[in-house]
Amino acid sequence: MKQSTFEIAHNRLIAPGVYEMLLLGDTSGNTAPGQFVQIALPGYYLRRPISVCDCEDGKLTLIYKVVGHGTEYMASLQPGDKLDLLVGLGNGYAVAECGEKPLLIGGGAGVPPMYLLAKELIARGAQVSVILGFNTKDEIFYEKEFTAIGANVTVTTVDGSYGVPGFVTNAMTMDYDYVCTCGPEPMLKAVYDKSETSGAFSFEERMGCGFGACMGCSCKTKYGNKRICKEGPVLKKEEIIW
Repeated sequence: MKQSTFEIAHNRLIAPGVYEMLLLGDTSGNTAPGQFVQIALPGYYLRRPISVCDCEDGKLTLIYKVVGHGTEYMASLQPGDKLDLLVGLGNGYAVAECGEKPLLIGGGAGVPPMYLLAKELIARGAQVSVILGFNTKDEIFYEKEFTAIGANVTVTTVDGSYGVPGFVTNAMTMDYDYVCTCGPEPMLKAVYDKSETSGAFSFEERMGCGFGACMGCSCKTKYGNKRICKEGPVLKKEEIIW
């Protein structure tokens, strides 16, 4: 974990209620795809946890959805504004364990962390397939970005307005040797039930401190209680208890 001040380079709308924020600053604290940051917002007691979409030297990309007063405030921020971040929080995906033909599945707000993971896996020579799940065509984002880095991309929409109709599990027809996923818990459970390989699942939980001190995001696993913000958010398939 590292605390740093970042400057906003852009903060733009990419889908209804969904924003992409590019931040400039010290990114050395982020060491694995699947980690998250905690953002301090003036006038708000708790920091806001946001998953990392992309991380390059000195550049951090976050994608967030406006769901409350805190994220509504974030959407009003302009280039040049500065934010205080805790960077490199959580246990990310172990890239070396993800196989040669990994399947990455992101649902809605779970799409962003799949992007950095896909980039790193492709750089290692993996044949990466990605399934992006949304409710409707209007909500889709980052399909072109995943395609541009060399991933084999499939999009599903619950209402059938684009791509494969239905849920992400409807599109799990390709050959893969490992699954990585992030999204709402019902989706994670469905992927868990359908997948026949090992995998890594990133969970979403309400967080207080974000670095393991308050114990507010603890969950039971086959190997004892774990904190989603510290030992998670990524858990191995074999340790998950539903």
